[in-house]
Amino acid sequence: MDDLAGFLRTRRSRVDPAAVGIPIDNRRRVQGLRREEVAHLSGMSVDYYVRLEQGRATQPSEQVLDALARVLGLDDTERGHLYRLARQRRRKAKSPTGLLRPELLRVLGLITDSPALIVDHRLDAAAGNRLAELLYGRPMKGLNTARHIFLEETGRGLYADWDQCTRDVVGHLRLAAGKYPEDPRLASLIGELAMGSERFRRLWARADVRARTHGRKAYRHPLVGELELHQENFPLPDESGLELLVLSAAPGSPTADALRLLASLHADSSACPIAQPQPSR
Repeated sequence: MDDLAGFLRTRRSRVDPAAVGIPIDNRRRVQGLRREEVAHLSGMSVDYYVRLEQGRATQPSEQVLDALARVLGLDDTERGHLYRLARQRRRKAKSPTGLLRPELLRVLGLITDSPALIVDHRLDAAAGNRLAELLYGRPMKGLNTARHIFLEETGRGLYADWDQCTRDVVGHLRLAAGKYPEDPRLASLIGELAMGSERFRRLWARADVRARTHGRKAYRHPLVGELELHQENFPLPDESGLELLVLSAAPGSPTADALRLLASLHADSSACPIAQPQPSR
């Protein structure tokens, strides 16, 4: 699903030669750095770097990876991704269990004033509280937020900052693909998204990786309008690979009032069933 050679090619294409001291002129046809320039700046032979980009050098040293990260201007997330890709041939990471413990559902039920859901590395929702189901307008069971954003018509209307959300989702899936290259369900999801969405294909080709742990999330709900929420991601301390996502509103804000209104509109309706624990696969 992902490889070191492709990641190196996309990263060097975005480096401004002038920023690393390489003069440019009108005759230059290469976007970013040339292979020999990366090799020179990293202190390695051109032949060795070419073999890295062709997938023929399979065990680069820590020093080589550090030099490449420096020359290519990688941030912490990209640096970690580079190291994982370099080690894929040595050790394959097993996919997380995805096991949802009953105790987690109890904790989820205690969160009543904010939408909250539990997702896995594929962005499949394992469970959600009542406000999450009201926010998305559906039960959490069967929801994959990547499919929702790229392939479902309701997704584009729900996310107020759809462009940014699509970049975040693709960056997350790129990161997951680097961690779990042998996960068939993740590979199938990526293939489905690529077949169904031109925007996904274009973003995937950029090979950007993102690890979003908190930040603004804006929604445009059909019943209560604009919702300005803050998302916090809490990785669960077990082998499940699941994360708890909590979307909170600032106290006394219009969004806090809108969430209370949303809950009250459905107070007398039959509750959507919260997802039950699923056996590991």
